Amino acid sequence: MSIGATWAGTHTFGAAELIEARSVEEVQDAVAGTDGPVRALGTRHSFTDLADSAGRLVTVTGIPAEPRIDEAARAVTVGAGTRYGELAVWLESQGWALHNMGSLPHISVGGAVATGTHGSGVRNGCLSDAVAGLTYVNVAGEVIETRRGDEGFEGLVVGLGAYGIAVRVTLDIQPTYLVRQDVYRGLSWDAALGDLPAIMGAGYSVSLFTMWDEPTIQQAWRKTRIGLGEDPQERWLGARVETAAEAGLVDVPPANLTVKGGVPGPWLERLPHFRLDSTPSNGDEIQTEYFVALADGPDALSAVRELGAEIAPHLLVSELRTVAADALWLSGAYGRDTLAIHFTWRNSPEAVAALTPRIEAALAPFGARPHWGKVHSMTADAVASVTPRLADARAQFEALDPAGRFANDHLRRLGVRL
Repeated sequence: MSIGATWAGTHTFGAAELIEARSVEEVQDAVAGTDGPVRALGTRHSFTDLADSAGRLVTVTGIPAEPRIDEAARAVTVGAGTRYGELAVWLESQGWALHNMGSLPHISVGGAVATGTHGSGVRNGCLSDAVAGLTYVNVAGEVIETRRGDEGFEGLVVGLGAYGIAVRVTLDIQPTYLVRQDVYRGLSWDAALGDLPAIMGAGYSVSLFTMWDEPTIQQAWRKTRIGLGEDPQERWLGARVETAAEAGLVDVPPANLTVKGGVPGPWLERLPHFRLDSTPSNGDEIQTEYFVALADGPDALSAVRELGAEIAPHLLVSELRTVAADALWLSGAYGRDTLAIHFTWRNSPEAVAALTPRIEAALAPFGARPHWGKVHSMTADAVASVTPRLADARAQFEALDPAGRFANDHLRRLGVRL
């Protein structure tokens, strides 16, 4: 039986069996019906063998979303396999919103939460930080509910599928709001590095795009929340508003991107970079991402720029974003306001494999953490040295799953499971 590959084709799944669950009960049966390894599979947006299993995979994307709003708690509970974009459309129809979105609205709620995926904004936590509750199927096939405030909850949210299969997720929500996107070209590196927190805080959500070997930053996307300090300018710190002819990202058709040009629109149509009804990103790519403290951002970026001439030929584009500090044990932003340094590579595995150790060496002085769902070269010792609560998370996973049925080779390589 061929299960297929990740969305970008970077890993072909080797599990012996795929169960396409249509209900929580079918997930319970799938877990209880085998003594062997079992793992959850979402929308396949990871780039490695993180979601693979030596035995059985169970996908939850076919379970109905069945969103339910608790207005008093300002929360929504939804099926873990639901795509963020689909949830966002439904929330908007009810007059509600999420605090942030990832660049791709195509990713599942459960998968994004479990890997610490994020949007941008110096005051915006990662997507996982909005999780108020989880419902998961444990190793015995039982349905377990856990909520914010429960002991160990912070170790389960960014859980990498290491202790069970999430089937329902409860997220914080807020009243709907409008956002505008203004894109600037020609922002100088001196301006960006001179006051990086101010640059990244110049909107509700800010992204900088670069090829590293350019004299200026290629694009700066300012996503401003209407009624919350929007300040449209034709020129910003020496950068200019892009023209209609320039609109787009490298190798991405402009029609696939959300509306820019300073036109206000609903949050769900501005915070992501890509439209839900289009091809996400480039598709034929490899992604890598590292997290450093925002305070170390200028020095960390300068270190990567030293490798710019070697990086650029193999790169589609790099994106710089920010994530507010949180208390989730395996979050890339645990305990520190964070700069996320992202690389979207051309599909050249050998080149990427040669470059990632060099980038990691350049970023090592800054305690760089890897994105769990993307390609990197860090060893278990290196990951442990930059993840303060890794041992606590591993101990909790081992206690919940002592036989290691939810473990896999990827988690063992990184020291997340034994």
